[in-house]
Amino acid sequence: MTKDRLLVLCTGNSARSQMAEGLFRRAVGDRFAIFSAGTKPTELRSEAVAVMAEIGIDISGHRSKSVDEFAGQQFRYVITVCDNAKETCPVFAGEAERIHWSFDDPAAVAGNEKDRLGAFRTIRDRIAEKVERFAATSLT
Repeated sequence: MTKDRLLVLCTGNSARSQMAEGLFRRAVGDRFAIFSAGTKPTELRSEAVAVMAEIGIDISGHRSKSVDEFAGQQFRYVITVCDNAKETCPVFAGEAERIHWSFDDPAAVAGNEKDRLGAFRTIRDRIAEKVERFAATSLT
């Protein structure tokens, strides 16, 4: 049996959507094929890799991908995790349910390493709460 597919989108596919992909894989990877992409992909942020490793999720092998790589593909859910991606999200084939969660961009936080990692942890934890709630209520 083929798994339903879930796509997480943000602008750069460097932090928020990458962390969400890792969290979704842990929460519902047995039931869903999980992907992430960006409307203007950049590169995976080392801070995202570090804070995910703190909770036992390895995203070091991820790469930043363009949403164009998924053109014409079907998804059950398309979840945007930044306001820009919500506004520029393309239409996907089929009847994907579109969900929007607005999170601040931790990559925009200036300061020393401690400050930046703190911002990434905060957003990781907020995303984790949403993923856990979604897994418990939407996927039953």
